[in-house]
Amino acid sequence: MRVLAAMSGGVDSAVAAARAVDAGHDVVGVHMALSKSRAEHRSGSRGCCSVEDGYDARRAADKLGIPYYVWDLSDDFEDTVVADFLSEYSAGRTPNPCVRCNEHVKFAALLERGLSMGFDAVCTGHYADLRDVEDGSGVRHELHRAANHPKDQSYVLAVMGKQVLGNVLFPLGDVPTKDEVRIEAAARGLGVSLKPDSYDICFIADGDTRGFLRQRLGENPGEIVDESGAVVGEHLGAFAYTIGQRRGLGLGIPAKDGLPRFVTKVDIETNRVHVGPVEALDVRRIIGADTVWLAPDIDPAEPLRAGVQVRAHGREIAATVRLEDDRLVMDLDEPLRGLAAGQSAVVYSGSRVLGQATVEETA
Repeated sequence: MRVLAAMSGGVDSAVAAARAVDAGHDVVGVHMALSKSRAEHRSGSRGCCSVEDGYDARRAADKLGIPYYVWDLSDDFEDTVVADFLSEYSAGRTPNPCVRCNEHVKFAALLERGLSMGFDAVCTGHYADLRDVEDGSGVRHELHRAANHPKDQSYVLAVMGKQVLGNVLFPLGDVPTKDEVRIEAAARGLGVSLKPDSYDICFIADGDTRGFLRQRLGENPGEIVDESGAVVGEHLGAFAYTIGQRRGLGLGIPAKDGLPRFVTKVDIETNRVHVGPVEALDVRRIIGADTVWLAPDIDPAEPLRAGVQVRAHGREIAATVRLEDDRLVMDLDEPLRGLAAGQSAVVYSGSRVLGQATVEETA
């Protein structure tokens, strides 16, 4: 196959590209330039897709002996991922930009461009497992958790959609530990073998999400109120708060019982942030919109027992799941604490990803 290897400049994507070469594919490396600021630099292990990352990706491609290109996808990234991030926070929701990047950039813009140029698949360094299953109607592509459970990224990949699964490769899906990836990179002479992992939001390299939101959205002072409606503090913008938040509230009046208080509601219409006891964060039902169902052999309209995960590395909770009027309803066996609208809820059956939806309501 002709394979387009997305090379971020990190060790995972470099080893994934190397494995694609070993598998006999005709591989071309491409680095996605996502930042609108060409002078942006990585800060320690924060951020990704920086100038330094582009240099590291080029050196890795040279070592592997494959062609290498830089594609400017910054407009796509700004118009989809960053715009969605700002729009969701403006609406009092908490988005996951990595999910949106996979949906709109890595497995939409990149794949679409690659297919139009005659490539058969996109290869990335994500930790996830793709399996081809024979059934009566042919081959079914399934997305599963990676062998490396602590690094598993199937949660942020579920949004891809079943139509994409036949055109992607995840060569690291069977690697049990990150240490083994680094050892393999060193053995191949790849200079990124000891490079630290990137984390946090890539377009907020200093990690100051609240500062980024205030810079882009401005200030809009308002009140912080407790469960009785009493004013207990002030804020500079309700959009900078998220459900379950405890730190950075700056409350001027302590709770009567002396216990910590958490953000329980962000009301954009009244510009108020509501706080309350930790018990107020418990939810037993999740209703998700924009459902992406990856399992054509399973009818989501029929209630099924499954596991639900709502954070990238959160634990899975048993639930009864069903699709009602294009919305995914998930009734949890036990309460879940601190879930905000805008986050992703992913449905699993064992290691297999069945579907995904964006949290719209909780109860």
